[in-house]
Amino acid sequence: MNIDYSVVIPAYNEADWLPATLAALKQAMLKMPLQGEIIVCDNNSSDATAACANSLGAVVVTESYNQISRARNTGARAAQGQYLIFLDADTIVPEALLAESLKLLQSGDCSGGGAVVNFDIPINRVGLWGLKVWTWVSVKLGLAAGCFIFCSREDFEHSGGFSEKVYASEEIWFSRALHRIGKKRGQHFSIITDYPVLSSGRKMQWFSMGKQGILLLMLIVFPFVIRYRKFCWFWYKRPDK
Repeated sequence: MNIDYSVVIPAYNEADWLPATLAALKQAMLKMPLQGEIIVCDNNSSDATAACANSLGAVVVTESYNQISRARNTGARAAQGQYLIFLDADTIVPEALLAESLKLLQSGDCSGGGAVVNFDIPINRVGLWGLKVWTWVSVKLGLAAGCFIFCSREDFEHSGGFSEKVYASEEIWFSRALHRIGKKRGQHFSIITDYPVLSSGRKMQWFSMGKQGILLLMLIVFPFVIRYRKFCWFWYKRPDK
């Protein structure tokens, strides 16, 4: 069976969230004219992430080193499609967004892109402010949110994939690389605003506004800390059950 596109999902201890994500994704994929596959990269989980993904029909690969960018790259290497869509394990992708992304890639006029983001629960003031700022920056500068990014396999390989020098913001560097590649061909990088992805606001509940504010300030003043996993706890730490 010929695979046209691959949806790559990095997953670290996501057994509680994958069922809803995969159910929505599979429903959307059924409506697509192209043939797709789902790749879940189990990123050294200690829960039933791999078994859950396998039982729901995804192809499961493993990345033992706990780093988001490595999980994305490992998943992409296992993918068969000529188009790649990177989706977070706690994010619901609308059918219309998937269709529009594939349409843009097929057109040949687009080097890749992303989508604006909504959260599935009400979020606190810090989170709301951060979301508004990010949405403006994303649309204005053409930077994709990590929870949903699309590109061709050719451009993924040409770019070198997601930077493994950082533990967060890898989507920013990847977006910029796709911009550079596309610019040489007269292609645009598209942030789709009509069909937002619905991502989990769970971290806004896990971490207090104070902790979120301190992290934001640290990233602004000392941006180089993204090279160290211990300072990127917002993306890796899970609360105790």
